[in-house]
Amino acid sequence: MKTLSYLLLLSLSCFLAAAQNSGKSWKDLAAPEVNGIWLRPAMEQPARAVWGHANGIQVGISPMPGPRGLLRVYTPYLGHPEAVMINYIAVEPIPEGTEVRGLSELEMSGLDHLRGKRFWSANDSLATSPREAESPARGVISGPEGNQELSVYIFSESFQNGAKVYLRLRFYEQKPYEVEISVFKQTGSVALDHCIVTATMGNYARLRTLYLNGKKESAINLWPDYKGTDFAPHAVFPLKEMIRDQQGGAWFVAATDEKDPEKAQYAPGTNDHWKYTGAVATQYWYCKQPDARLEGLVNGRNVYWASKSPIPGGIAFENFEMKEPFRDGAIVVFGVSPSKPERIIGKL
Repeated sequence: MKTLSYLLLLSLSCFLAAAQNSGKSWKDLAAPEVNGIWLRPAMEQPARAVWGHANGIQVGISPMPGPRGLLRVYTPYLGHPEAVMINYIAVEPIPEGTEVRGLSELEMSGLDHLRGKRFWSANDSLATSPREAESPARGVISGPEGNQELSVYIFSESFQNGAKVYLRLRFYEQKPYEVEISVFKQTGSVALDHCIVTATMGNYARLRTLYLNGKKESAINLWPDYKGTDFAPHAVFPLKEMIRDQQGGAWFVAATDEKDPEKAQYAPGTNDHWKYTGAVATQYWYCKQPDARLEGLVNGRNVYWASKSPIPGGIAFENFEMKEPFRDGAIVVFGVSPSKPERIIGKL
């Protein structure tokens, strides 16, 4: 659980976000290039750090807009404007024997004393020394035509709790709405009990319904009496409550309960960046080989982040994640599908 002091820092980080990205504005950087089915940073430098499907899900890091220490998840196929995220993903390692999360978005950098851990990219797992964010790796395309994949490595500076980790992102040609995320421990890191990659902005899409094994769970039912303006406590769902596919994989699925989120009525003073645009989508985490101790966690908010503006329709999920014992290189998948959750689940 995040402490109150960390929550206050996180609120502050939103206001400081514009000052986090040093150097040129992202609009002044070379736009990503389309290479067949893929989108990659331009060969021309300085360049925007974005990778993924040209017509599917894409992931970026700073200096793209937003706080540092977060992956930006873009879904232009839903009709979102350029550089508008459907969600963020933070990295939160937990050292062995503790419950204290490292917080990639909140912690001060040891490299430049700004809020948010510095991320940088590489084409392999060897780039442990920090690199300039405006000189991103292009990623590596591999595999035969029709079954290609694009991979890129995302490194983070050390966390205050002694964790040192990096991620490998993989995009598969046949899965345009998914990004595969693997977490690895760097040399010199403390031992880890967990390393959570958490989707942190569920309120934008107003995720309010969880789809579980044989049932649905509403945020409103999980926290019927919560009236606060911070995070409601985590609700935890063990593996046995998750949807399982025929191969044994575990699915943790969330969606809005609104038919047309674009038509929501917002309270006066709500910032425009919280007003949802685009088509409805289903968001999910998937683990192909789950540990028996795998859990799904959500927390919720009544008001939009760093504001007092109430969320239309009531409390909704904010953080949405899977948590299991740390395994070096373990894989989870994050997906944002234009299909309805019932259709996705029916195919499993």
